[in-house]
Amino acid sequence: MPAVKFLAFDFGAESGRAILGELAGSRIRLEEIHRFPNHPVKVLGHLYWNLLYLFDELKQGLIKASRSGHKNLAGIGVDTWGVDFGLVGKRNQILGNPFCYRDLRTKGMVEKACQLIPREELYYYTGIQFMPLNTIFQLLSMVETTEYLLDVTEKILFMPDLFNFLLTGEMLSEYTIASTSQLLNATRRTWEPVIFKRLNLPFQLMAPLIEPGTVIGQILPEIAEETGLQPVEVVAPACHDTASAVAAVPVQSPRWAYLSSGTWSLLGIEVREPIINKKSLQYNFTNEGGVKGTIRFLHNTMGLWLLQRCLAKWNRAGANLTYAEVTKLAEKAPPFKCLIDVDDLIFLNPPDMPRAIVEFCRKTGQPSPQNKGEFTRCILESLALKYRYVLEKITEVSGEPIEILHIIGGGSQNEVLNQFTANATGVEVVAGPVEATALGNIIIQAIARKELTSLEEGRELIALSFPLKRYEPRERSVWEDVYQKTRSLFWAGQDQ
Repeated sequence: MPAVKFLAFDFGAESGRAILGELAGSRIRLEEIHRFPNHPVKVLGHLYWNLLYLFDELKQGLIKASRSGHKNLAGIGVDTWGVDFGLVGKRNQILGNPFCYRDLRTKGMVEKACQLIPREELYYYTGIQFMPLNTIFQLLSMVETTEYLLDVTEKILFMPDLFNFLLTGEMLSEYTIASTSQLLNATRRTWEPVIFKRLNLPFQLMAPLIEPGTVIGQILPEIAEETGLQPVEVVAPACHDTASAVAAVPVQSPRWAYLSSGTWSLLGIEVREPIINKKSLQYNFTNEGGVKGTIRFLHNTMGLWLLQRCLAKWNRAGANLTYAEVTKLAEKAPPFKCLIDVDDLIFLNPPDMPRAIVEFCRKTGQPSPQNKGEFTRCILESLALKYRYVLEKITEVSGEPIEILHIIGGGSQNEVLNQFTANATGVEVVAGPVEATALGNIIIQAIARKELTSLEEGRELIALSFPLKRYEPRERSVWEDVYQKTRSLFWAGQDQ
């Protein structure tokens, strides 16, 4: 039997890629077709995504696939980061570039929203973690400041839905990406009209919801002609990148958690029904849509964003360092010299990340990092300790102990952070696959096209096809002592 080929487009907040997945027998093979940078553009004080550039890079991926002998694809799937959206006006016109979630236009919007609908009530509808970047607060800021744009809008489309629209002409909203918005009823899995009414948000602009695995339609003739591809259908995978990544977890234990490690750290468990109660609200957990009727109960924690911004600062000054090089420097730095709460708002988007870390250390009475190795070690140790805290709270709220932590995504390549995480959490860490998001995208396409029969079959295929690395906990007493001190320093108030 010839291999069946699917093309996955995975757009991240730092880069994007087109990855070809070939299913043949009991293995799946990946081939990177195209990779490109992605970063927001600052214009007159606001941050935007460069939509036309990103769509052109998507088409370049299609062209490269065609020229590499992959003209006959079984499907194309797109996933992206969450919450951000674009506006489509009359006659299918795109109304400007989408805002980046790190733009400051949402300042004060959480408080404004909670004056109109109490925090507890909003959480009990949506089950979504309160973060200023959520779609609900972006939309509220538009109602407050630029309502004229909404007046000429026909549909609001999240980023992957926007790319699907540009490929097919269909305006639909895939469930997993819509669930990040804090506008969806978590139990009924539909738009919640009460929220729209109470916040005066435009309910009529929301697109119809579809499930992951839905065939959206064929690529437009103009796209086929430009790229050289044969007519091919666009399939909605789990269009939220974390949902696709979790679909690819090579599950080997009934009591497992996942950590999708990259710019953000998404740490959680897979459940059948949302967990919405006083404790989950207190600890700011979120219930986002998963595949095949599942819910991703998780916490959005700041991830390697801190190291990315430090590295960017150092390299602008001429250091010319890589992630691997600064991680090696971290191994030689003294342990636990200083620690930070990685989720402090000072780290959301500071102009100078190293300076923000120094300022946090000063405010908390700690010595500051003095060199690049110390900065890096501070970040990695702090991330591992925060993972311990979040995992502890997941167990408390769900009542289920965790035996294995699967680390997936680009961050799973950081062996130092993986070992620190095992040390801090006290559970076995299984790292890999790196390209989990693309793999999840591909297996959901394959299920939709009946090349795979179930999610379980897809996960087993991934486990057979890619190497996994295991990390056992070490130095438990040392890490436990540090954790207890860190907990009282940063998170004691959250435990009440």
